[in-house]
Amino acid sequence: MSYLVGIDLGTTHSALAYVPASEPDAAPTTLPVPQLIARGTLGSPSLLPSFLYFASDPEPLGLPWTAGEETATTIAVGTYARVRGQEAPERVVSSAKSWLCHAGVDRRAPILPFGRASAGSGEPFNKKCSPVAASAAYLSHLAAAFFAATGEVLAAQTIVLTVPASFDAAARDLTLEAARMAGLGEAVTLLEEPQAALYAWTNQRGDAFRKELAVGDKILVVDVGGGTTDFSAIDVQERDGALVLERIAVGDHILLGGDNMDLLLGHVVAQKILATGKTLDDGQRASLVHACRDAKEKLLADTAEAAVPIALASRGSNLFGGMIRTELTRDEVAAVVLAGFFPEVGRDAVPVARPRAALTQLGLTYAQDAGITRHLAAFLARHSFVPTKVLFNGGPMKSALLRGRILEHLARWFSGPIAELPFADFDLAVARGAAIYGRAKRGRGVRIRGGTARSYYVGVESNMPTIPGFEPPLELVCVAPFGMEEGTETPVIDESSVVGVVVGAPVAFRFFSSTVRREDRAGQVIHEETQGVEELSPIEVTLPAAGRTPGDVVPVRLGAAVTELGRLALHAEPLVAQTPGERFSVELSLRSRDGDGTSSEAR
Repeated sequence: MSYLVGIDLGTTHSALAYVPASEPDAAPTTLPVPQLIARGTLGSPSLLPSFLYFASDPEPLGLPWTAGEETATTIAVGTYARVRGQEAPERVVSSAKSWLCHAGVDRRAPILPFGRASAGSGEPFNKKCSPVAASAAYLSHLAAAFFAATGEVLAAQTIVLTVPASFDAAARDLTLEAARMAGLGEAVTLLEEPQAALYAWTNQRGDAFRKELAVGDKILVVDVGGGTTDFSAIDVQERDGALVLERIAVGDHILLGGDNMDLLLGHVVAQKILATGKTLDDGQRASLVHACRDAKEKLLADTAEAAVPIALASRGSNLFGGMIRTELTRDEVAAVVLAGFFPEVGRDAVPVARPRAALTQLGLTYAQDAGITRHLAAFLARHSFVPTKVLFNGGPMKSALLRGRILEHLARWFSGPIAELPFADFDLAVARGAAIYGRAKRGRGVRIRGGTARSYYVGVESNMPTIPGFEPPLELVCVAPFGMEEGTETPVIDESSVVGVVVGAPVAFRFFSSTVRREDRAGQVIHEETQGVEELSPIEVTLPAAGRTPGDVVPVRLGAAVTELGRLALHAEPLVAQTPGERFSVELSLRSRDGDGTSSEAR
């Protein structure tokens, strides 16, 4: 049997859901994921914590699918790895997904756990892996669990893998690389997480969703996950008598989420410990962050628990009675998280950029301003978006306290309450929504129209006389308008325009993008200094001369296509071809700020 599979490769948790391809209207099944939940103890929760543990010596880390094999290994992923994070943080990889979008490091290099070269007791410990390898380990575990549950190979299924809407080009490509490393094959489709959440909501509500939405509604998706905060704007339209959902804007990449909350809570609890006269080393502080993550999730889960005890192992020689004990209370979490991450701000608020020190430690490039409400106000203002409905997603948004703070702001900013779309699936929505998208691609059910989240442009150098000290000005030609759908192609410049490419010599294609110029059409020309346009890293190539003289300028017609894998292909066809079908092509990964992960070809 074949399946439509959705995978949420999350910062804190990963999950998989599937639907039989022969029963596309069936509700998605959430995959129970066998994993170690304690040493020697197996469980099968529906979530796989995105943590990887390196044991210093082989431990009994066997899983159901390794029965009969040697089970003493040095690597585990999932719940047990997360638990070990409190005891041996220097051996635990976390937040690998956040590192995938860090352009300042080699994301294929073994850098995680980052900056921890020795165990807490001081002995050398140098086992590390790359963010790509860690992500592949989680996907490999899900693939093995899928085979154990269904008897089917995951790579043979239709797979939709989710990423943040704002993920940059390199992170998208590296996510696909991790999927290939895990043996999932080449035909993996990427889907934006906020869209996946909306697909899950429409499925959960059934036909009732058509009564809860009306033509003209503007849906704001607020997705606060473990590592990122994503905002998306969805427009509800009517076409040919049917309700159509169209994603019209996405926010910038904001490295801000549950991980940041854990770090702040860890600092707060550390101050409580230090006030008693005790000291904490770096390893204990790292353990404290892991402990605060668990405590935060319990205290924000709307339960009756008022406090969660926290215990840290002492680094002294006294093996017994050497624990450092304290607690984290519900009131402390509420006060710290609301004040730090959801502050009271006005509708005209913007993120605050503080002056940076000349020297800084290497690490994740977290957002400078932790105020999610300020980022939200700036997103809504930038896109002149006035929501009528809001859909929440992400682990932190399970808390009614945090959702309520966002709703209070929206009501104050827009002089009236904004309806919350009821949802009860924050942990599994993205995986289930990705599976539902798999059937929507087959024409079953509502489909959210998305396409490119930016407009894209290529620079065309002016043929002006050389002026000492001045570079020739650029005209920017729109090659992919905002919302251009995957799998579509459009002409950009035909032979009536005088545009040529340089062959046989090193050249650079300069690309630009904009999140605010949503009305530009393919072929439209703007100037380099136009506001709201930012330059991506250039693509440096040497196009083959193919019988011409190196350095020749070949007149071409331009066209562009957006592939199913989310890449922009710019095609240049010579007006006078040297060989049948001659065409130069350059590919750029979309939703990119830095243009990383690009490639080119010519044929």
